[in-house]
Amino acid sequence: MDAGPGLRAPANRLLLGAGFMLLSALLFGIGNSAVRWASTVMDPLEVVFFRNLFSLLWMLPWALTAGVPACRSVLAERRLLPYVTRALTSLCAMAGWFYAIAHIPLPTATSVSFAIPLFVTAGAALILGERVRLRRWAAVCAGFVGVVIVLRPGATPVDLAFLALFVHCVAAAATVLQMRMLSRRDSALVIVTFLGLLVTPMALVPALFVWTWPSWSVLGALALLGGVLTLGQLAMTKALSLAESSAMMPYDYARLPFTAFVAWLAFGQTMDVWGWVGALVIAGSALYTMHRDAADGRKAASEAAG
Repeated sequence: MDAGPGLRAPANRLLLGAGFMLLSALLFGIGNSAVRWASTVMDPLEVVFFRNLFSLLWMLPWALTAGVPACRSVLAERRLLPYVTRALTSLCAMAGWFYAIAHIPLPTATSVSFAIPLFVTAGAALILGERVRLRRWAAVCAGFVGVVIVLRPGATPVDLAFLALFVHCVAAAATVLQMRMLSRRDSALVIVTFLGLLVTPMALVPALFVWTWPSWSVLGALALLGGVLTLGQLAMTKALSLAESSAMMPYDYARLPFTAFVAWLAFGQTMDVWGWVGALVIAGSALYTMHRDAADGRKAASEAAG
């Protein structure tokens, strides 16, 4: 879709991208609160299945009409394997997140999830062989110090829910690394569609072991949940298509105040001062990491052009 002549100006694209990014942060804040509610009336593994099922149903009208050529090319060119591995890591990330927020206050879990860019940096160095300089490793270490401040071992019992949150962060980072490769050839609509196609049957298998039939009202709420989270994904993708990720991702930290406000309204959950301090440390280290990524990218592009 052409953004139009007026939106081609960098300032306007940045402004519109910021709007989409803030919209995605709000939608994810609402969606995560809905996930927490759903996880209190059924097992989180079942919520993972229904979340992906309804997201897939939201995407099918496009996939069966305008998206047929793009989706077919993935199969014709035998490029399905990266989507399968990405679906597996996404399933682990969702299962860990849904279980964690069913047992941990939403603002606290959201603060810890901001460490995902730090795991991405570590994974890019250890798995993809990317060069990571000392100052970026220092930012990663500072971010993990922020996680310790939020969790405060001894003050907060580190149990299975926090282990699930750690699994979520690692699996989500692996998903981001794979997304970098997939997005080089395919659009966000194709990637989101295949995510639903693959994760839905994968999620059904563990869900069958804890299955209970939801009521019609719960099914309706789950359908809305799938739509809200799908719109959040598409809004974030649109924002990242309008401007560099280093310029857009800082707006993603609006998820914390949005989530904190919704969690306070819906569940009466709050986060103490140390939790906010740790969240600022994590956000600061992640922002520095993204800033260095952008600077290194511009330097490499300038050297290549030269």
